[in-house]
Order: sequence, then C-alpha cells, then structure tokens
Amino acid sequence: MSQIIDRRVNGKNKSAVNRQKFIRRYKKHLKKAVEEAVSKRSITDMERGESVNIPSKDIAEPTFGVGRGGRRETIYPGNKEFISGDSVPRPQGGQGQGQGKEASDSGEGEDDFSFALSREEFMDLFFEDLELPNMIKTQLAKDIQFKKIRAGYTSHGSPSNINVIRSMKGAIARRIALGAPYRKELKTLEDELALLEEQDTCNESDIEVLKLKIRGLQQKIKNIPYIDTFDLRYNNRIDQPIPTTQAVMFCLMDVSGSMGEYEKDVAKRFFTLLYMFLTRTYEHIELVFIRHHTVAKEVDEQEFFYSRETGGTVVSSALKLMHEIIQERYSTADWNIYAAQASDGDNWTDDSPVCRNLLLQSILPFLQYYAYIEIIDESSPSGNLWREYSRVAETEQRFAMQKIGGPDQIYPVFRKLFEKQWA
Repeated sequence: MSQIIDRRVNGKNKSAVNRQKFIRRYKKHLKKAVEEAVSKRSITDMERGESVNIPSKDIAEPTFGVGRGGRRETIYPGNKEFISGDSVPRPQGGQGQGQGKEASDSGEGEDDFSFALSREEFMDLFFEDLELPNMIKTQLAKDIQFKKIRAGYTSHGSPSNINVIRSMKGAIARRIALGAPYRKELKTLEDELALLEEQDTCNESDIEVLKLKIRGLQQKIKNIPYIDTFDLRYNNRIDQPIPTTQAVMFCLMDVSGSMGEYEKDVAKRFFTLLYMFLTRTYEHIELVFIRHHTVAKEVDEQEFFYSRETGGTVVSSALKLMHEIIQERYSTADWNIYAAQASDGDNWTDDSPVCRNLLLQSILPFLQYYAYIEIIDESSPSGNLWREYSRVAETEQRFAMQKIGGPDQIYPVFRKLFEKQWA
C-alpha cells in the first residue's frame, strides 16, 4: 500500500488545525496526562505545557487491503503446535515497546508516540467542562465588551477582507448582463451572414458590411472588463455587545498551627487551580483572599500564597469578615457571589456551631455556591467542623464539601466541585 509523507516545512501555526484534530481524537490520553501532572508539579510551575506519551497501538490507522476474499485454508510445513482457529501469541520482549529488559532476536515494533502540548492546549484541557455553578445574569459591567461578528458584505473595505468568491460571482453576473444585447445581435448577424453566403448570387459588399458589424460586436464583448471595482465585495464585520456577568470569589484558607506545611501546600495547590480557572474563564471576576487563624485578615494574592503567619484556630472569624465585605462591597443585585474554603477541619468545639449558623443565616442566602474542602487523610476521623458543615450540606444544595487526602486527589475533587451542569 502506498503512503505519502509530506515533509514540507510548515509556517507558523500552519498545522494548528491538524493539532486540534489530533487533540480531539486522543483527548482520553491527553486528559489523563493532564490529571497526572497536577500531583507532580510545584505551584509556580502549574501553567507550563506537558509531553504526553500515547501507545502506538492506539494511534494505528485502519487500512483496507485487497485480498482474494472468502474462507481458505493454508498448510505451512513444520507446524507442530497449532490447529485451525488457534491464535498465535505475541513474541515476548524486544518488540520496540520500550518495556521490560528481555531482548528478542526477532520481531519489530514501534515506540510510544510522544506529543508535546503547548501551554494553551494544556490549560484548555485542564479546565474543560468546568464552570461556576448557578451563574445568573446580573447587572452588566461598567465596561461593555464587544465582539466582531459577520454582517453580510460591503462594497468598500480593507483588501485583507475581500471576498474573492462573492466578487467573482458579481463580475460574472455583470459580464453576462452587459454582453447579453451584443450576443443577441451578434447571433442575428451571424445567421444573416450564413444565409447570404449560401446564396449563389450574393452581394460581396453586403457580406463585407455584415462581417464588419460582427467584428465590431465581438470587440465590444471582448472589451467588457473581466472584473471591475464595482464587482468587489468585502466581508463586513460589526461590533456586537456581549452580555457580561460580574462575579466575585472569596478564597478562605486556614493558616493556623494545626495546618502543617503539607496541608498548606495542598490548600495552595487547590487555590492555585481555582485562581487560574477563574482568570482564564471569566472576564469580569474579582477575587477576595482571606487568611485566618484566631483572627481573619483580607490580604492580597502575594500574601495569601506566601505569608508564613500562623496561630490558633477560630474559623468563624473568616466567615464574619466575609459577611462584612459582602455587605460593604458586593450587592447581590449586581454580583454573583461564590466562596471556597480550605481547612484541616480542626476548630474549637464551641466555634463550629457558630460557623454553621453563620453559613445558614448570614452567608448562604447571598451566595450562588460555597465549596469546602477538608485536607485530611480519609482514614482519619472527621473533625467537629466537618460534622457541622455536613448538616449544612443536607439542607443547602448550594453548599458542597469534599475531602482531599493528597496532591493526587486535588484535580479530581476540583473537577467534581466545579463540573459543568448540563441542562
């Protein structure tokens, strides 16, 4: 079977369409590699691309061959092991799959196919099918956004926007319309000339006059421009306003003494994913960062991720501060309000019921969605904060809670919390 390999050097982005087809076809392998990358990378290295290995057997292309057809039996000399219907086992080792240390003196194969994802492709797969739940259309943002949309054709425009097909159709129609009277008269004269030439006694002067008229008409038809500036048509694009929705995300992180470096690293990884997801997916999104131990404080992004301040644990301090900020700056008529909280679940026993009441009475009525993650080994018993929050989850659909035992569970839990709700 013939195979054609195009080794021409592609210009910049010339293979973008083929890359997207490949990504759509092998998305299962690519998404698996993306999930594995989360548990291996540092927080500052989360956004780079990734190299993905795809088994060669999964990229094999189906082919059609021409055979004799029908059922037939072939007898090979020296066969002492197999009978009709047996499957021949694959030779062990040395088959080019890059696995095992046993070599073979026969057989051939192919190494796994390696495909490098760019940063944008990696992040697109990373956050595919995710959204902020229960997003509603609130008051439009102050800065109205526009997007360019196609709106027919225009007779004036930039040469880069010229529509060749539409222009050529117009040129053909114009040539047909302008040449129709000439062609009709030309056909009449040609018929008349043919009749004169068939006559035995024809007047040579009349024939010459007809020929002169025919040449004149032919020249007129030939002089019709092949294409004229009148024929040119350009793709017309207009600005269409985009409805935009404002949203704010409150990020609450426990930095008390019970949160060790391991727990804090897992929490920071989770909030890093959340930060990248929100800033890449939504244009009008604000983030409010709150760190708390016995006292809660609103901080900037740098301090939220890198400050080393610690202390005791009073979770209600963060919830009270969040409620105050909502009342002061974020009206529910103008904003979709969300919150994500990360903690190890260790809290003063008397404070956990206070947290539950704050959520039910003062916070959740204003929120679209509240996500709580508890960083704790699944084999360990749940703390009093988890028990109180479980009572909230039983009555509030807008409240979701999950446990994370290690870095390898961050991405699955993140997807579960912010999975797109299909209508």
